Amino acid sequence: MDYKLNLDWQSFLDSHWQKRPLLIKNGFTRFIDPISADELAGLAMEDEVDSRLVSHKEGLWQVAHGPFESYDHLGEENWSVLVQAVDHWHYPSAALMKPFKVLSDWRMDDLMISYSVPGGGVGPHLDQYDVFIIQGEGRRHWRVGEKVPMKQHCPHPDLLQVEPFDAIIDAEMEPGDILYIPPGFPHEGYAIEPSLNYSVGFRAPNARELMSSFADYLISNELGSYRYCDPDLSFRDNPAEILQGEQIKLREMMESLINDPQVFRKWLGEFISQSRHELDLAPPEPSYGQDEVYALLKTQQETLYKLNGLRALRVGDQFFVNGECLETTSYEAADSLCRYDSVNVENLGDAIDDVNFIALLTALVNSGYWYFND
Repeated sequence: MDYKLNLDWQSFLDSHWQKRPLLIKNGFTRFIDPISADELAGLAMEDEVDSRLVSHKEGLWQVAHGPFESYDHLGEENWSVLVQAVDHWHYPSAALMKPFKVLSDWRMDDLMISYSVPGGGVGPHLDQYDVFIIQGEGRRHWRVGEKVPMKQHCPHPDLLQVEPFDAIIDAEMEPGDILYIPPGFPHEGYAIEPSLNYSVGFRAPNARELMSSFADYLISNELGSYRYCDPDLSFRDNPAEILQGEQIKLREMMESLINDPQVFRKWLGEFISQSRHELDLAPPEPSYGQDEVYALLKTQQETLYKLNGLRALRVGDQFFVNGECLETTSYEAADSLCRYDSVNVENLGDAIDDVNFIALLTALVNSGYWYFND
């Protein structure tokens, strides 16, 4: 199903993106849930799927992590089942991500879906990323506060909350309504009746993550092994002091690596194209041969589909898929692979007759990253 979002994107970017929260009433007209509560509960019973159950009673919060074997012990109020990366596992739900792809593929993270009974929620909290919350079946009461310094606390080791706050948005959301919340704005939502909520999240790496990943990349690729040298060393009054010039020289050694465009692009592509969640990989058995892939695309005019949740991104003239760089000179075809959810002979152009590109494409298909519909 195609979901059409009722939103002026340019106005939204100018006035709200990373600035102010926004309630979009009837953001999706005549919204139809792509998944049922029973299907979501079934996903939360799978080993590969990241899920949790959050409940509260008389101020006492509990968190359990899936996979779950049964829900029979739960009552009729004050609990929620939350499932991460549902777009990886449920094809109809992945369609909800498409209207938001106009913002940026590399910033998009995953689709989290929750089912809540009356009173169900995770309490007042902060997120450090942008999120669009879509109301599915049922109704839910949402409050959003102003972005001000707030102390956080843990009512449970796996749950981080903030103190009560004054609301700048206080609304009851109905099917098709959308709430956008930038980073740092406190918010809380509680189901009024059994409800499904869809959260389209955007990743925002912090500097520590970036530096840690970059250091790992240098080590694994044996880069930066040259050592500090000081042939112009001179006597100093205080041998315990590290001189300003020496500090600068050490910093320049480090900066030379991160300022190398080729090193930076290669690391960035590998880092940012890695998925944070498991992919629903199903490599074909038996594997395809290059001649088969060529014939299916060129002769039989078949279409190749990108695996849901796969991160395929372009950095300059390099292309990355799930943490790996694609070695190819067929730039337009590789760009099509990254840009579109599906490709055919028209998208791939002259590269369809390039033996090297077909070899690369065959390897991607046999890895389960792209697939032909049966």
